[in-house]
Amino acid sequence: MTRSRASRLMVPVLVVGLTATGAVLGTRWAAAELSPSRCVFTAAGEEVRLTPEQAANAGTIAAVSVQRGLPPRAATIALATAIQESKLRNLRYGDADSQGLFQQRPSQGWGSVEQITDPVYASNAFYDALVQVEGWDQGVVTEVAQEVQRSAFPEAYADHEQEGRVLASILTGQEGTGTDLTCRVADGTQAGSAQALADKALAQLGMPAQVDGQTVVLDPGDARRAWAAATWAVTHAQAEDVGSVRVQGRAWDRRSGEWSDVDAEGAPTTVVVEVG
Repeated sequence: MTRSRASRLMVPVLVVGLTATGAVLGTRWAAAELSPSRCVFTAAGEEVRLTPEQAANAGTIAAVSVQRGLPPRAATIALATAIQESKLRNLRYGDADSQGLFQQRPSQGWGSVEQITDPVYASNAFYDALVQVEGWDQGVVTEVAQEVQRSAFPEAYADHEQEGRVLASILTGQEGTGTDLTCRVADGTQAGSAQALADKALAQLGMPAQVDGQTVVLDPGDARRAWAAATWAVTHAQAEDVGSVRVQGRAWDRRSGEWSDVDAEGAPTTVVVEVG
């Protein structure tokens, strides 16, 4: 299938560095491109490809919007902004004192370096500023993003609006089929913890979970939030050693990276995550 414009934008470009820093970055990007680990998001005929690291950060940004009860448009704006600012990587460097997913600056009152390099804190800080922008939920995405960020390149956010829409529609549960997200990830370097995943779900999604051995069960209460939780779990599969995710008669499996039909179990909005 021909890659869409959105897909091409997210594939890192290999750069031959003339300095030691350039060589290191070139090696990192090459390793990411050659790795079989990849998450692919598809919606409205558009495709966005992310590394597991990028996917996890996108999942966190969207999850915080779900926890706050914000409409999907908020996640669209936040994701488009983070793509432009950091390519969805939690950077420990940037222009001047910029740091993190949104390249927020301690000197501009966004918080300490420790805070703005915490994806949950950084996402909340972005949304705190976003909802103060008059007409943010109706305005032009790039203009609203600029009101929050005050960037030297105010038009750049428009380049990533469609990518933000694709990611937000899936990660906030608007799509809800499972066919829109495939995610192939490497096995974790250490055994995952179901309790750690449950704690993460509470912190990012605001959803309490039941833990039984290596099984985490969430019941978000409605179908849309259930799919938001399920896709969030998939995007964190490599980081948290997630083996499978089940919701509404569909299941994602790490071995294939894809979703398949299974017998529905439990409540219609139950999300079951197996760790390890």
